[in-house]
Amino acid sequence: MRARHRLSKLLLRHGVVYDDGAAWTTKHDRWLTQQRLLGSASQAAFDAEYETVLQIKARRGRLDKAIEDLAADSQFTPVVRRLGCLRGVSTLTAFGLAVEIGDWARFTGNSIGSFVGLVPSEFSSGQSRMQGPITKTGNGHARRLLVEAAWHHRPRYHVGAVMQGRWEQAPVAARARGDLGNRRLHERWVRFIERRKRPTIANIAIARELAGWCWSLAIMDA
Repeated sequence: MRARHRLSKLLLRHGVVYDDGAAWTTKHDRWLTQQRLLGSASQAAFDAEYETVLQIKARRGRLDKAIEDLAADSQFTPVVRRLGCLRGVSTLTAFGLAVEIGDWARFTGNSIGSFVGLVPSEFSSGQSRMQGPITKTGNGHARRLLVEAAWHHRPRYHVGAVMQGRWEQAPVAARARGDLGNRRLHERWVRFIERRKRPTIANIAIARELAGWCWSLAIMDA
């Protein structure tokens, strides 16, 4: 992301802005290869930054593949496959959660949210009780994975080919539990939207509940 930001901001300083759809897609990449900046120094800087983006993207791809191979044959494999029944929880996300949290039996469906810092902070004095932003305590990496995964529950829920493929690797009970969780989390998103809740705040609430659904799948008997 930092490499992409450096490249995009370099273009912005030269008044070059991409406005033909989402960035960092195949179409956007073709557009980047066609850019020519005025001045040899500016073009050299652009070429260097673009090359850096490609190198980091290739390295990320190799690391993703290595992690997927580890996730397919490790002590965490059963948990990863069960967690994969939830929308937004890919193999990489599931493996990250499994490794970061470790022993899920230490928690309950309610306490897992506290461990990853997704519960509201509280300021109390006598009879006064006020809640503030989330605590952001505990495991920050696991919290980020859950927050990113929660956004996937906002669009209409349907079981696509990718989800179906993950379900085929999981036990029947985990599939049913995952389907129930997916429907519940999407319904909560719909209610938040109807109430005009700010999306970032709504997503944190979804992520907190998603942590509980992950816990329920993780402690399931394989």
